[in-house]
Amino acid sequence: MTVRDLENLFDYSYWANEKLFQVIAQLTPEAFTRSVAGSYGSVRNTLVHVLSTEWGWLARCGGPDRGSRLEAEHYPTADALLEAWLRVESYMRTFLSSLADEDLTRMVEYQGAGGAARSMPVGELLHHAANHAVHHRGQVALLLRELGYAPGNVDLLYYYAEKRGVSAW
Repeated sequence: MTVRDLENLFDYSYWANEKLFQVIAQLTPEAFTRSVAGSYGSVRNTLVHVLSTEWGWLARCGGPDRGSRLEAEHYPTADALLEAWLRVESYMRTFLSSLADEDLTRMVEYQGAGGAARSMPVGELLHHAANHAVHHRGQVALLLRELGYAPGNVDLLYYYAEKRGVSAW
């Protein structure tokens, strides 16, 4: 894995987020926070979890400090969450641009479940953060469909096709 690989992966992630936020902007505040299904219940809660996790891994790897876990209640509207998301996207892009490929093998010490000491390379932790977002974006897409909205397809193939100016399917 290279820094460029991670930059591409996060570029895709932010492209997909933008597509979802175009739909999320249409939600009423009640629909944004309504518990529908899934691990986190609502669109807002799921996205706050993803944002908090991404920022947390970025901070562990040497990016800006997140502080304690983000709480959904601090993001009552889609606009408030989008503002935070764009800030963390900027942090991630800046951090990635500061890395050399060799930096991806630097080990990061952190506490796992139950406070157990863990250690993994920067590259693997950031790769996990991007992949984690893919998992939960699928959940958000399902929640949006349950609320009556069509989020469209945010598969990687569609990202590549859009970048090339061709049809994905």
